[in-house]
Amino acid sequence: MKLLAAATLAICATTSTVLIAQDRDVVVELFTSQGCASCPPADAILHQLADRDDVIALALHVDYWDYIGWKDEYALAKNSSRQRRYADVGGRDMVYTPQMIVNGVDDVVGARAGEVTAIIEREKSRKPVVELSATREGSRLSIRAEPVAQSLAGPMTVQLVRYSPLRTARITRGENAGNELDYANVVEDWSVVGEWDGREPYRQETELTGEFPAVVLLQYAGQGEIVAAAAID
Repeated sequence: MKLLAAATLAICATTSTVLIAQDRDVVVELFTSQGCASCPPADAILHQLADRDDVIALALHVDYWDYIGWKDEYALAKNSSRQRRYADVGGRDMVYTPQMIVNGVDDVVGARAGEVTAIIEREKSRKPVVELSATREGSRLSIRAEPVAQSLAGPMTVQLVRYSPLRTARITRGENAGNELDYANVVEDWSVVGEWDGREPYRQETELTGEFPAVVLLQYAGQGEIVAAAAID
């Protein structure tokens, strides 16, 4: 995934940026915590994934390890809730870190690079079922989606994710005390901006302001499979 410098965001209203997801970009969500001693190797793997053009890598810091001596400064309660929902949908009775969820479906220990790579390659081989585009003009974001397969069975949620390409934390307590760690693509906000039945072409305009880069996701309602994604470069 190409990272967006803050200066690039200061574009005039007559300039537009378009990304069309003609191939199926693979979405990798890493659930991680600054208070987890097992997480730094997975965080390093996410750095590598963030540099790939065919992967949308996102770090979701959770807050349920904050009690063990260090409060994760990037943790969001909604990230923990999202992970628990994945567990419910997948029939798992627990959550853990580091955990990666690939395209909203596959569950893998985040530090197992070989397994993560194998799942990504398998997902890349699947044909896209949606053509998704996201166009920014000034502070306006236009989202367009069209089905390219007959098997779409909505509804789907249209989600807008904002993230920081790089954040650094100096950790003074807890399991990672004494370390200064870099984190790639830290999720700052995650919101549902629309719904789509997957049958007719989808069109939506929404506001996009601030300095954080953005990603648009199409995911089956109930937090199912992510069928398409587009990063706003």
